Amino acid sequence: MALKVLIVDDDFINRKLLQTLLKKNPDVTDILEAENGSDALDKLKKDPDINLILLDIMMPIVDGIEFLKIFRSDMVNAHIPVIVLSTDDTRKTEVFDNGANDFLRKPIKEDDLFGKIEQWS
Repeated sequence: MALKVLIVDDDFINRKLLQTLLKKNPDVTDILEAENGSDALDKLKKDPDINLILLDIMMPIVDGIEFLKIFRSDMVNAHIPVIVLSTDDTRKTEVFDNGANDFLRKPIKEDDLFGKIEQWS
C-alpha cells in the first residue's frame, strides 16, 4: 500500500525525526510537512491524496485541536485518520472528542508509530 503522510508539527526537529522514522516504513511513499494547522489545511486542499495525518497539539496560529475541529467539520475528510502526537496525556479526551482517531505519546517510538500506521491504513 502506498501511503501519503502529512506531518503537522511546529518543531523542525520533531518533523525531521518523524520523517526519518517514516522513511523506514515500506508502506510510506510520500511525506509532506506542515508547520501549523493553517498550513496543514492549505496542503490538504491542494493534495486530496493524503492518507494519514500525524498531528501535534501545541502549535502557533492554528493548534491541533482547532485543526481537528475545522478538518472534521468537512465530511470530505471523514476517511482520513488523524493520529495525535503529544507529550500531554491530559489532552487525550479532548483530541478524541474533536475527531482524532488515535494518540501517541512523545517521544515517538518506531514500533508504536508503525503499529498505528498499520492499524489505520
